[in-house]
Amino acid sequence: MPKMKTHRGAAKRFTRTGTGKIMRSHESKRHILTKKSAKQKRRLSGRVEVSHGDRMRLEQMLP
Repeated sequence: MPKMKTHRGAAKRFTRTGTGKIMRSHESKRHILTKKSAKQKRRLSGRVEVSHGDRMRLEQMLP
């Protein structure tokens, strides 16, 4: 059986931690930032863990 290929679009958007969690960035942090408050932009920075339902699908995309 051939090796599974990594889904390149998913690989660019998600990272896996050392413990195996899949992390993602927040949305709405790319452009049109002038109308967003500093608090909102600060909250959107950083990374969060992917929800359980999405994680199951991403496990197949990121072998």
